[in-house]
Amino acid sequence: MDSYGDLIAADDVLLFVNAAITATGQREFRSDAAEQRLSLDFLHAYLLGNYRDLYAATLALDINDHNAVLIVRNLLENAGEATAAQRRTEGRLIARRLSLLPPQRVYGLFRALRRARVNNRRTRAIVRDWTAARPDPAFDAVKYRSGVRIALRHAHLRPTTDELGPFLFAPRSVARYRTPILETWRRAHYQQSALYELPYTVAEGFAARHGVPRVDFLTRIAPRLTRLEQLRLQGSAHAAGADAVRADLARMPLTRLATYVLALPLDERARRRDELTGALRAAAGRAAGEQRGRWGRVAAVLDDSFSSYGSGTKRRRPLAAALACHYLLEALAGEYTALWTSGRTDPLMARPGGPTPLGRRILDALDTAPQRLLIVSDGWDNAPPGLAGEVLRIWRTRLDPERRVSIVHLNPVYDADDFDVRRLAPGVPTAGLRDAEDLPALVELAQFAEGRTGLAELTAHLDARIDRFLAGTRSTTGPTDREEST
Repeated sequence: MDSYGDLIAADDVLLFVNAAITATGQREFRSDAAEQRLSLDFLHAYLLGNYRDLYAATLALDINDHNAVLIVRNLLENAGEATAAQRRTEGRLIARRLSLLPPQRVYGLFRALRRARVNNRRTRAIVRDWTAARPDPAFDAVKYRSGVRIALRHAHLRPTTDELGPFLFAPRSVARYRTPILETWRRAHYQQSALYELPYTVAEGFAARHGVPRVDFLTRIAPRLTRLEQLRLQGSAHAAGADAVRADLARMPLTRLATYVLALPLDERARRRDELTGALRAAAGRAAGEQRGRWGRVAAVLDDSFSSYGSGTKRRRPLAAALACHYLLEALAGEYTALWTSGRTDPLMARPGGPTPLGRRILDALDTAPQRLLIVSDGWDNAPPGLAGEVLRIWRTRLDPERRVSIVHLNPVYDADDFDVRRLAPGVPTAGLRDAEDLPALVELAQFAEGRTGLAELTAHLDARIDRFLAGTRSTTGPTDREEST
């Protein structure tokens, strides 16, 4: 049986996991960026100092890239405090996580390690192994030139080819490169046609240098755009008249697609209803995978109140998470009921507005006799305040003490003041949420937040996740080598 200390440890780890999933150090609806960063930095320092093994193990969970980088950096900065066994396990977890991160994130990490003067042997080995595993060093040298240069200098590495060294440190000293992409970069300085053979982020600078009209540049660079670049640029390109930039929505990840849809004007959503709904359902079907249609009767309470707008830096992010969850739950359920806090019934027309009557919507959801009830909300129940918590308390203690109905609250917003995501009721587990694709894994993890399991069970769960993570089976995958992450 777990001791009181073990129960506290389990609760601390779950609190950190919720933060590592949701918090990005950016402004939220109710707290600014400085408050977010201060709160998050405290949690990282606390868990690293008290539960180093469990802190490293969270790299195997579906945490966001921002916190994965922070964990790796903290582990390397404090390498002297780890035992030999801990260093071996941490090394494998770090290597696997770095292989899944977008390259610009990893190069940013190496830059931060250099600024912090972290240059121990393990750090140099990690930089060496990661750079050696890159599939196209010349492409990286062109697209992430300063990052590659800093990584090589910091780890005292030699470039993998005889041309990369001159390109990185003295590019004008070579009259002609044998490597095609390096030669294309050289020619782009004086030949406009060459820039269209480069990655978009590099070509954009050359286009400005040559004074190429925006519409012409976007039209000709369109075949070189990555999926996410197509999605980001489609609106501005259309406004500029470059209709050649078209994103293949059917291939987009679910939560990113939901964010894109919510950024469209309502009249455009209505006009493209079939296209957008079809793309969202296709993405949800891929995310559901083998669990599609196996969750029985599901009811969802989805928050589209005013606070779901988020902030200027995370615009409509909470609402995008709720919209993506709606389509994923529709795919997972055998029978599905969706209840939005606004009372609207058309998810494609979702928009932030109004109060948050969570308690009333939860009552409506329970009336449908679901097997599972999912609540996607920031937890600020205010119409009337506290009703949701009281409804859930009475339901759990008097009407359903046997827990025939599984209830999970998924919260996409980190509460800096409480060092956690805001909870609705003690008897209902709450898990942090960033991407809807992680929902099935989060529902599994949420059982540990009910207080009925302790550190031993949580550690066993993390060990199993680590084994799957290191074996290469993970619920989500990182971007391809030439994709970008925002």
